[in-house]
This record gives sequence, structure tokens and C-alpha cells, in this order.
Amino acid sequence: MSEECLICSAPLAYLEKDTPMECAICHKKENSKTRCVKGHYVCNACHTKGMDHMIGLCLEETSKDPICIMEKLMSQPFCHMHGPEHHVMAGAALLTAYKNAGGDLDLPDALLEMSNRGKSVPGGACGFWGACGAGISSGMFVSILSKSTPLAEEPYALSHKMTSASLGRIGEIGGPRCCKLKNSHK
Repeated sequence: MSEECLICSAPLAYLEKDTPMECAICHKKENSKTRCVKGHYVCNACHTKGMDHMIGLCLEETSKDPICIMEKLMSQPFCHMHGPEHHVMAGAALLTAYKNAGGDLDLPDALLEMSNRGKSVPGGACGFWGACGAGISSGMFVSILSKSTPLAEEPYALSHKMTSASLGRIGEIGGPRCCKLKNSHK
């Protein structure tokens, strides 16, 4: 159940500090703490290529069950065993289930906003930031629903409580990694 380098399947190496890397696919140069043991680096944009298809899948979805929706999204070719695509998919599954359960929501706009927000959380945030991107995505879900802003009172608190509850559950399971915990741990 493990997936590592998208180029050669070698294990990933996590470095202590940002290091200049060149993406093995698009050749974009940027700093990263992650590469495979053979030296390949794949940027977040290339790692999540094809994820724009996710919005269409969510718009066609009829399920009210966010877990069912998430499992369908995780079965798509754009979703790897581990990676930043989960930072968008978790919130997208929650938004889709909410809308399908009768929630008042402009789903296309909400999914686009979720995609924009979730893509800003880099791969490896779980270990390097101390906050799983999928857990943060659950807070983004509440923030989008409640139209929270940095100056809002109740919506601000609710989105933080959601993120906190999600991260607390993820923390109880422990590491390494948090993508697909059900499949990759105990």
C-alpha cells in the first residue's frame, strides 16, 4: 500500500531544510524538503496533475456520504497514495455531501474556492508544519460554508474548532503520514 517516487518508485527522503530542486517532470525549479533517494523531485503541481477533474466528479456525485465521496475521489488516477491532492479532496467531499444532503450552497463556486485554498497547503505539511492538510481542509469546508473571514467571530471560531477536532483525531492515530490512514496504518 505504499507509493513513493512518481518517477522511479524509490522511497522518499525528507530533508532537514529546504534545498533547491528541479521537478523531474516540468523542470520547474523551487525549494523543497522532499525528493526520492535517487534524487528525483516532483513539484506539487505535477503531483496533482489531473486533479481539476475532481470538480466535475463532485458536481456529478449524488451521495450524501462524504466518506463514500472521498473513496471515489481517492480511486481516481490523479490521486496517489500520499500527497497534496488530499488537501483539496477532503474539503471537496464534505462540500459535496453537504450540498447533496440539502445544504444551501453554490457547489461549483465552493469547489473552486476549496481547490484554490487546498492547493496552497504544500505536500508534507503534516510533518513540516505539524498540521495535516486534509485536517486543515475540513476547517476550510466550514470556513467556506460560513463565509468566514479573519474578522468574523462565530464562523472564525467554528472553522478553527473543526480543524482542531480533525487534527486531534489524526494525532490520536499517529504517524508516519496521514494520507489514507485507514489503509496505511494499523
